[in-house]
Amino acid sequence: MAVAPLSQQEIEDRLAGLPGWSVRDGRLTRTYRLGSHFAATALVVHIAGVQDELDHHSDLTLGYDSVSLGVHTHSAGGALTAKDFELARRVEDIAPGHGAH
Repeated sequence: MAVAPLSQQEIEDRLAGLPGWSVRDGRLTRTYRLGSHFAATALVVHIAGVQDELDHHSDLTLGYDSVSLGVHTHSAGGALTAKDFELARRVEDIAPGHGAH
């Protein structure tokens, strides 16, 4: 089932509730810093589980002590949708438990 793209106003309103997130090149993005490579890897694994639960997957990049995400909705022609913001919210909920900031 296709998901409707969000308007620019809806995107701005939702971004206001997600400090640290931004829109770059049409994707909802965020980079987290962590205390170690192991902590960053654990966060990636946790995010992968959330993405499978939601059946919505981001581009996920593991650095030495960082994790970066970039997401948009392919079924909406690469636009931002509520699914992208739901994923971001879920990641925001779990990231502090891994020491991410």
